[in-house]
Amino acid sequence: MLTKLERIRRDIEELAKFNATPGKGLTRFSLTPQDRAARRYLRDEMIGCGLRIFEDAAGNLIGRREGQLKDAPAVMIGSHFDSVKEGGNFDGPAGVTVALETARVLLERNIQTQYPIEVVALIEEEGGRFGAGLYGSRAMTGKVDAAQLKERKDADGVSMYEALAAFGFDPEQVGNAQRQPETVKAFLELHIEQGPILENGGFDIGIVRQIVGIQQLKVLVKGRQGHAGTTPMAMRSDAMDVAAKVIARIGDSAKEVGDGAVATVGWIAVKPGGYNIIPAEVAFSVDIRSGRAEHIDTLVQKVKESLALFSANAGAEYEITPLTMVAPVQMGPDIVAKELAVCEKLGLKSKWMSSGAGHDAMVMAGIAEVGLLFVPSRNGLSHCSEEWTDYEALQKGAEVYLHTVLELAGASL
Repeated sequence: MLTKLERIRRDIEELAKFNATPGKGLTRFSLTPQDRAARRYLRDEMIGCGLRIFEDAAGNLIGRREGQLKDAPAVMIGSHFDSVKEGGNFDGPAGVTVALETARVLLERNIQTQYPIEVVALIEEEGGRFGAGLYGSRAMTGKVDAAQLKERKDADGVSMYEALAAFGFDPEQVGNAQRQPETVKAFLELHIEQGPILENGGFDIGIVRQIVGIQQLKVLVKGRQGHAGTTPMAMRSDAMDVAAKVIARIGDSAKEVGDGAVATVGWIAVKPGGYNIIPAEVAFSVDIRSGRAEHIDTLVQKVKESLALFSANAGAEYEITPLTMVAPVQMGPDIVAKELAVCEKLGLKSKWMSSGAGHDAMVMAGIAEVGLLFVPSRNGLSHCSEEWTDYEALQKGAEVYLHTVLELAGASL
């Protein structure tokens, strides 16, 4: 193999050290001391790969390797380096690591490509701190402005606008992170599967053909605060009662729609939050995913209908705020064909797949042809401390990735 397992292992294990919750899984939120430390490590490694380093106005870290063609569009490779709270060491960093390893192989073998290559380490893909999922790629595709940065706040009330400024960026210039389609030839991402299909089937590589669409909502129900013991049931405007009835319908609605559609309520907050107080406000999230846009629209409409019905019955009010919204995306057919051919050439067992998780590749599809490769996840676990991908499996993915990048960038071994 051209890639080096020991270098891949070192990158993963070094990045895992930059963690706010040692012993409880990886927590590396964007624009934090852990982000800065990981950024410093990645910057040093990029320099060691002979890359020219810069950070865009959104906070993404980029290392560029020039090609032989003047002013040609770049082949962009990489993933994100932030994490969920108490997650695993591979979700995101696996993709950044194989991109770094690709750059190392190109340098040590003195391989010249026609097209420039950019290794990217994207931030806030998970939305763990600010709820601004897929932020780095959305900024690159012109979907972020300063006003949005002021709206997104962390648990301490710090806005992303303030955090970027404190980190050394000018949030007013975030629009300058936008890349025009003529500057990006392709975007290729490797990721752990985060599910059990590859491992259970004995597959080495998942070749993704489609990423499902995602619609995330924040719902706020406003009732009337009161005493839990002295307020008769018929005289209450209980925000929790409304929210509970709406939430109870969401999963059943997804089952009715079928065809792989899923809907999840993963976060809820109650005010004022006392045992003996009728809740005045309840806020909760809704995450809807499907490979068909019409199914997403149907489920959003069902949430709205439930809110209207139960709020009216209780004399309550409600607000719906759309958050992340990305349509289903097909991977570039030319890239998919190249990935399949490489797997066959290397004798690796591959499987066509659809991704139920969102990835930066789905956003980058707005400006370039994109590809996404999966490597197996042990027991299908992810977003937890038990998340694991064998280094040998990751190295196989890195080999497919390297050869595909060479095809895209106009070079050969």
